[in-house]
Amino acid sequence: RWLRQHECVEKLNMHSILSASAGQEQLLTELLVTYAKIPVLIGELISVEIWKHKVFPVLCRLEDFKPRSTFPIYVVLHHEASIINLLETVFFHKEICESAEDSILDLIDYCHRKLTLLAARSTNGQAVTLAVLVPPQELQKQAETMEFEISLKALSVLRFITDQVESLPLSALTRMLDTHNLPCLLVELVEHCPWSCWEAGKLKKFENGTWHVVPPEDHMKMTKLDGQVWLALLNLLLSPECQRKYRFDGFNKSQLLKLRVFLTDVLIDQLPNLLEMQRFLSYLAVTEPAPPKKDLVLEQVPVIWDHILKKNSGKWEAIAKHQVKHAFSPTEEELKLQAQRWAQTYSLDMMEALAPDKPRCRVCGVEAAKRCSRCRNEWYCTRACQVQHWQKHKPACNLMA
Repeated sequence: RWLRQHECVEKLNMHSILSASAGQEQLLTELLVTYAKIPVLIGELISVEIWKHKVFPVLCRLEDFKPRSTFPIYVVLHHEASIINLLETVFFHKEICESAEDSILDLIDYCHRKLTLLAARSTNGQAVTLAVLVPPQELQKQAETMEFEISLKALSVLRFITDQVESLPLSALTRMLDTHNLPCLLVELVEHCPWSCWEAGKLKKFENGTWHVVPPEDHMKMTKLDGQVWLALLNLLLSPECQRKYRFDGFNKSQLLKLRVFLTDVLIDQLPNLLEMQRFLSYLAVTEPAPPKKDLVLEQVPVIWDHILKKNSGKWEAIAKHQVKHAFSPTEEELKLQAQRWAQTYSLDMMEALAPDKPRCRVCGVEAAKRCSRCRNEWYCTRACQVQHWQKHKPACNLMA
């Protein structure tokens, strides 16, 4: 049943990307709102995160957990990535954000946890997320890479939430500003920039899913991820409602004033709205803003995370044993059946439509227009290249076919 759910989420995710690239995502957003699916997706996201941290460590300690069964963490991470990618695509729309209702608090908490992992990664210079979670060496690097990309998606989702501060519930604003102190966490990301690093004397930045070397003339160019952090800060610091609620005490003030160093003319030219931020910080440096009024507020709390933890308290080992027996020790026949279902889900035609680059010839690397008609997995520019590659390709082709 979970695997069927994963297939549905994956197809929705693919559809959302294709619709967004064609500027026709309105129908999908209307359906998600009409059928109240945003709280369901957020619930799925939280349950996946709890499974990673509560069930999987127990799973790895069980004697029945065979090496072949280590694929669950990768599948679950892929499921999480699909959900957060879908939310990133649709949360641009105000009605989607509003349709989340009370579950927006759980989503804010989720994004805060992911941003904290990003900040920890940048401070330590390495990924710290799954080092104790994924024992198999071959999976650890893949899992850490996926966790990093999921965290970047969460950053975008959070920025879209901050776009709607005027229409969010009061508790959502309190959670972002007081409970999690997101402005200071965003300052940490500006300061350490985890999607940028120096390697062998060259600056590398993570963009569009890959690390690439930045030429010297583009070192000061703002990436999309930089823009997301600055826009979130603009929304949280310059909104009148946020300024009334945020506590500009000594620590918060000193952290925010660190931003002044980064607000160069080059940066402001790329995002002119930052001129207002510069003025605000100059004003903040010479004044002592009044503390927020202590009003009596009945604050909502996130329910999904607490509900799942309370419902399953003390049952994690039993859940892990059940899953080893019924989900993660598949027979050869079950593996083949699942592979067939996933092959239909990740259809090559759909994946090609999503790919930003044109296929390349497997032999010479030029743009290719033909592919193996048997397995439909390898591309070639000419028949000659296909014949030349056949002996190497034959074993994989037989397996795929």
